[in-house]
Amino acid sequence: MNPIFSVGIQSLWDELRHMPAGGVWWINADREQDAIDLMNQTLMAQPHNAKVAVAGMGHALRQIIKLEQDHGPDKIRLFSMPNHEKGLCYFTRDLLCSIEPEHYLLVLLCANNAWQNISAEKLHGWLKKTFSWAKYHNCSLLIINPANNSDKQSSILMSEYQSLSGMASLRYESAMHLYDVAWWSNEKGVSARQQLQLEQHDGQWRLAKQEETTVQPRSDEKRILSNIDVLEGAPALSEYWTLFPTNEELFNEARTTQAATLVFALRQNNQIESLARQIHTLRRQRGSALKILVRETKASLRATDERLLLGCGANMVIPWNAPLSRCLTLIESVQGQQFNRLVPEDITTLLSMTQPLKLRGYQPWNLFCEAVSNMVNNTLLPPDGKGVLVALRPVPGLRVEQALTLCRPNRVGDIVTIGDNRLLMFLSFCRVTDLDTALNHIFPLPTADIFSNRMVWFEDNQIAAELVQLRDVTPEKWGKPLPVSAQKKVINAEHDGHVWRRIPEPLRLLSDDTERAS
Repeated sequence: MNPIFSVGIQSLWDELRHMPAGGVWWINADREQDAIDLMNQTLMAQPHNAKVAVAGMGHALRQIIKLEQDHGPDKIRLFSMPNHEKGLCYFTRDLLCSIEPEHYLLVLLCANNAWQNISAEKLHGWLKKTFSWAKYHNCSLLIINPANNSDKQSSILMSEYQSLSGMASLRYESAMHLYDVAWWSNEKGVSARQQLQLEQHDGQWRLAKQEETTVQPRSDEKRILSNIDVLEGAPALSEYWTLFPTNEELFNEARTTQAATLVFALRQNNQIESLARQIHTLRRQRGSALKILVRETKASLRATDERLLLGCGANMVIPWNAPLSRCLTLIESVQGQQFNRLVPEDITTLLSMTQPLKLRGYQPWNLFCEAVSNMVNNTLLPPDGKGVLVALRPVPGLRVEQALTLCRPNRVGDIVTIGDNRLLMFLSFCRVTDLDTALNHIFPLPTADIFSNRMVWFEDNQIAAELVQLRDVTPEKWGKPLPVSAQKKVINAEHDGHVWRRIPEPLRLLSDDTERAS
C-alpha cells in the first residue's frame, strides 16, 4: 500500500494536507525561518515508521532540524547539496547513489532565493523531469522554497499544474501568516484558490480558526475596493465600497478576494512599475474573475505605460481627464466581465516590452543604427508604434556638431547621433503627432531656427529601409561631438513645461570703488 504523507499544519483538512506517493509539491515562504519551521513541523507530522530524507541546499541540517520526543520518524536521512544550479540539476541522480527512494518522503529545503537567477524555461524543464522521476520511483517530494519575492516565483509556477501536484505560499502579513493554496491534488481530489489564516504557538503551525471544508465561494462579486483618491474626497458610495489610503493596503486586501472590483490610483510616473507588479500578481494568483481598474489622477501615463498595465492584467485604465461621473460609469461597465487576455507568467517579459532600449543621448553612428534596428525587430513591441526616426539638417553657417550641443534628450530611449552633415534622433515610443512637442522639450530654441530641413520616419518598414541607407555611410562621414572644455550651460534657459525661457542674469555696471569715488 502506498504511503500518504502530511504537511505539518495542524487542523488542516486532508484535501490540503495529504501528499501521497508519486507526486511533487511546492511551498513558497516569504521568510527563511518560516520555511525551516514548516520543514520541522512536516517532519514531526510523519509516523514513526515513515521513510524520510531531507536535502538541504546550503543549510547545516543537523543544526536546524529540531524534533520533539515521540514525534516524527525514527530515522531521517540527511543530505547536503551546494547552493548552485548544478546541485539542483543533479539532485535526483545523487539521491539514487545513496537510497532507494520508493515510498520515501523527500523534503528539499532550498537556499534563500535559490531560483532567483534560474530562467523560467530551466525551472519548467527541471520540474517536468523531477515529476517523472518521483512518479517512476513512487515517492513524494516536497520542495520548500524561501524567497524574498515569492509572488514572482508563484507566477512562474502557476501554469505548472501538470508537473506539480500542489503549489502553495506561506506569507507573513501584518503580524499574521496566510497560507495561500493555488491548487492541491491528492487522493481526496483537487482543491484550488484557498486562502487560510494560520497562527503559530510554541513553534506549532495551526489554523487560526476552523474553516469550512468547501471551496471558498465567490461571494464578493459586489465588493468594490478602491483607493481613496479615486473618489476625489467623496465618501464610500454604498456598503459595498471599501476605501484605502494607499495602493499597498488595497493590494494586501485584494489578495483575499475572488471576484471583486479593484480600483487603483496612479499619481506619479514612478508608481507605474510597482503598480504593474501588483496587478500582475493579483491576475496570476487570484484568477480572471477579478475586475482591476487603474484611474490616473494626474497626467503621468505614456502610451507604453498604459500598454504595460493592460498587459499585466488590468481590465481598464481610466484617463486623468475623465470626470468622476464618467469614472463611476466605467467602473459599472466592467461588472460581470471575465478577463480573457493572456498574461505572461514572468513580468520581466512585459517590462522588457515597454523598456527595451536602455540608452539615452549621443551614441556613435554604428551603435545608433544597431540600437534602432533592435527596436524595429523586437517582436514583443506593437507594429508601427516603436518610435520616430528624425533626420535634421542644420541651417547654413551652423555646424552639425554645434547643433548637437543644443540637443538634450531627457527620456531613456531617446538617442541621437551625427554624421553626413545631419543630426539623427530616434525617439522611442513617441507618436508622430507628438513629435513637435517632444522636440520643443529637447531643444532650448525653436527647431526652425536651428535646422533648415527635417525628415521623419515612423512606420517599421520605413525605418528599416532608412537603416539600410544609414549603414552604407562610411566611417569618414561619421561625426563626433565637440570636446567639452568646461561643464557649464550652453544657454541660460529653462523649460517651464511649455516652452524654453531665458533666465535673466543681474549685472552690476559700476563697482563699489567707483560708486564711492563719485
